[in-house]
Amino acid sequence: MSRDYYEILGVPVEASAADIKKSYRKLAMKYHPDRNPGDTEAESMFKEAAEAYEVLSDVQKRRIYDTYGHEGLKSSGYSGPGTAEDIFSSINDLFGDLFGFGGRSRQRDPNAPVPGDDLRYDMEISFMDAVHGTAKEVEVTKRETCWTCEGSGARPGYKPQVCPSCRGRGQVIRSQGFFQVSSTCPQCHGAGRIITDPCSDCDGSGLVNKTKTVSIKIPAGVDTGARMRLRGEGEGGRRGGPSGDLYVVIHVQPHEFFQRDGQIIYLRYPVSMVKAALGCEVEVPTVHGKVMLKIPAGTQSGEHFTLRKEGVQSLRGTGKGDMVVEVQVQTPVKLTKHQKELLKEFDEHCEEEEGFLSRLFHGNFGQSSKKHQSGDAK
Repeated sequence: MSRDYYEILGVPVEASAADIKKSYRKLAMKYHPDRNPGDTEAESMFKEAAEAYEVLSDVQKRRIYDTYGHEGLKSSGYSGPGTAEDIFSSINDLFGDLFGFGGRSRQRDPNAPVPGDDLRYDMEISFMDAVHGTAKEVEVTKRETCWTCEGSGARPGYKPQVCPSCRGRGQVIRSQGFFQVSSTCPQCHGAGRIITDPCSDCDGSGLVNKTKTVSIKIPAGVDTGARMRLRGEGEGGRRGGPSGDLYVVIHVQPHEFFQRDGQIIYLRYPVSMVKAALGCEVEVPTVHGKVMLKIPAGTQSGEHFTLRKEGVQSLRGTGKGDMVVEVQVQTPVKLTKHQKELLKEFDEHCEEEEGFLSRLFHGNFGQSSKKHQSGDAK
């Protein structure tokens, strides 16, 4: 090839190794034969990019090329990227199994142990259990490693046979143009082995269904969405592989009175109009028990009072949150005749406070009082 390698990759002579690699990735993606079937020009560009990258990504080859050019590389014994296998070996370094092929050194061992799958269990707990913590026992149905065949899938005394189609690799290789593409073996489905005498307990799968009781300790302070991981409580592995994990996802039921925001507890507490006006001391429920709260005289509806450390315990052990009590002044309803008379008498003895009402009725707003008339203005 006589074309300049830097020109092929579209990078300057002083380009870094990272820039060279980045440019080659882009060109390999663009001109890869899988994306351009039957396009000989794209195939040629693909080969050129591979050769340019092989030289410029090698420190020694790049130094020779920068000093002596193509002739210098020939004198040093370099004659191009080699076979198609060599080209795709370099591509594997960049893309792995992106196009469904790979060097043999990268192939998955079909006879290797297979870890078990992870499982998820959604658990609903009460508001108070979330605040204080609890312990639960749940039944989980899962697939465990078959003890009869020890997860091999074969009947005791028999061994799985090597797949004749892929010869135990789990992949079959087919030629496409100048390179080879590997795909999952259709006969063994990637296992690399064929079970001719399956285990009667697991039907050759290596796994059996079982229901197990699992104990779960829920710490104080959890909230909806919290996830706990129980190692080894997932599905069983095969061929000696480890079991997966069980992930328990918490869902907290709402409370009738309490509301929660992180570590803070909120409570709306009703107080009679008389007690709010005169002031009082009331017994307030919290998530930890009952406490006394002093309501000052003249408390208005909507005012908040904070009870320190009466909230939720932190999962990190940094202490408890607070509890916020919102007072709701209750207007009396269904009054008796005597109660109504007392309220009227009380209202008559109330002196009008200087404020909004005083300004409203006695202030000068720049307009004389007018009788409201209905209808359209003229």
